[in-house]
Amino acid sequence: MTKVEMNRSSFDAVGLAGGGNRCYWQSGFLKSYSEHRPLAPRFYVAVSAGAYHGAMFLAGVGDRVRASAFAFAEKRHPGIDWRALKKRQSPLVVGALFRDLLTSEFGEAELAALKSAPPMLIQLSELPGWMPGTMGAAGSIAAYQIEKLLTDGAHSRAGRRMGLKPVWMSTHNMDYPGELVDALMATASVPPFMPVGRVRARAYLDGGLVDNPPLIKLSEVENKGWRTLLLSTRFGRLPASAPNRVVVGPSEDIPVNKFAVGDAAGIRHAYEVGLRDGLAFARVSTPNGENAR
Repeated sequence: MTKVEMNRSSFDAVGLAGGGNRCYWQSGFLKSYSEHRPLAPRFYVAVSAGAYHGAMFLAGVGDRVRASAFAFAEKRHPGIDWRALKKRQSPLVVGALFRDLLTSEFGEAELAALKSAPPMLIQLSELPGWMPGTMGAAGSIAAYQIEKLLTDGAHSRAGRRMGLKPVWMSTHNMDYPGELVDALMATASVPPFMPVGRVRARAYLDGGLVDNPPLIKLSEVENKGWRTLLLSTRFGRLPASAPNRVVVGPSEDIPVNKFAVGDAAGIRHAYEVGLRDGLAFARVSTPNGENAR
């Protein structure tokens, strides 16, 4: 497990980076760590698939949702259905399947549980009013790919060069379950794999296009002296360190494809590595920095 800094077990804010199926590592980490150490921050901030895993964790339904996801992945459905073209729909099935999963797993009870937990700020990328969603998606994703070629990809901000700006929607301000589903879809919107997101009739793209991992909100409170925990999903490539911030990433490579719908072994591996890393972090993150017994 890679760490930037570690000397206390309490955190004022927790950030969850994106990474598609790699974010199952976060699910394992949060479950394992919270079973051994208190984790009660003032808020969470999450981007892309990290928001999905944060939502299931905070709603207390992680085991159930993961079981549904694992069972579906075991069926090994292909990621492309060319018949969808006849209906003028995308042949890439991950977007529709993800919405179906979210709709079936997050209802009134889960939304109520989220409102009883610390708020999670779901980070989205808002398009300029003049920019069509398809144009913003194409330009931002192209800029993102170029950025990855020129940098190590540890911190993505390409969308801001295209005029996108970050916005945050709190789980405490969701009026109904469908709005939560819309926000979780929107923060993971990476066309053509995922459709352009829409929340309250406004178009949004993946929040990671403007800030992944979500450092803007974390930096704001770190400057006030708050301690933060950032869960990355990249092995060996972490964002720059900062005062008051602890960064943790996977202890080994997570080779699963970000958008695969039938790779049960891959997402289980990501989750299991997270379980081990969460336990290891809990054992050493004592208030005085000494190893826990």
